[in-house]
Amino acid sequence: MAVWAIGDIQGCFDSFQELLTKIAFNPKEDELWIAGDLVNRGNKSLETLNYLYSIKDSIKVILGNHDIALIAIYHGIKKSNATLDPIIEAPNGKELIDWLRHQPFLHWDYTLGYAMAHAGISPQFDFGMAITYSARIEKKLQGRNYKSWLRHMFKVNSNKFNSRASSMDIEKYILSSFTRMRFCGDDGRLDFKQKGRPTELKVGLKGLKPWFSCPTRKNISMKIVFGHWSTLGYYQDTHVLSLDTGCLWGGSLTAARLDVDEPILVQVRCKKG
Repeated sequence: MAVWAIGDIQGCFDSFQELLTKIAFNPKEDELWIAGDLVNRGNKSLETLNYLYSIKDSIKVILGNHDIALIAIYHGIKKSNATLDPIIEAPNGKELIDWLRHQPFLHWDYTLGYAMAHAGISPQFDFGMAITYSARIEKKLQGRNYKSWLRHMFKVNSNKFNSRASSMDIEKYILSSFTRMRFCGDDGRLDFKQKGRPTELKVGLKGLKPWFSCPTRKNISMKIVFGHWSTLGYYQDTHVLSLDTGCLWGGSLTAARLDVDEPILVQVRCKKG
């Protein structure tokens, strides 16, 4: 059995299918990890969701910010757009949305030594905290009052974890860190405005670093697979593996094989469909 992780698909279904062919993915034998942001902006978000749902027993999906937005759009909390309308209008739309909101924010495999979260794991969390807090917001999203909870989540973000804050502020931070995080300050405070590559300008003048380089980051022994950061692109060190290579923006869609000593990288150029 091969275990492959794939970065943000964002509705680029044709590129996704080409990549699966290139890695010879067999859903009866192999396992696929999807690092969130399955939909939006690409032309075939519905086809992407339908396919993933059809092989749901062979995949591990974690939620990204665009997936959360889709759930909110379906319930009228946010406005839709042309790439997501087909999902909203599909006869099986409710089935797909219900499946999506029952996916986790964090997946891990101790044997492989990898954990996966869409934007990463907050520098303020050790792995036990990450497990606990991801489960906390999963319970909210899967619960009876999830629509009301989502409305609160789309208000102003919390950028610093404070265990004495209100429940809503704590959960805003948890959700934002798992789905929208890129940069942090030396004190671990997250910056959600900066979206570009880590540069000397950001690190020097703004005092910002990638979240995984935060000097106060808590130690996590497993390697963290994440997406979300297309301008960072493919990046790997001993602690992290970044797989969003900007397919939607004219880049590539990337898969990395995880069940080997060193990740094997496979890419296809994006077809935007």
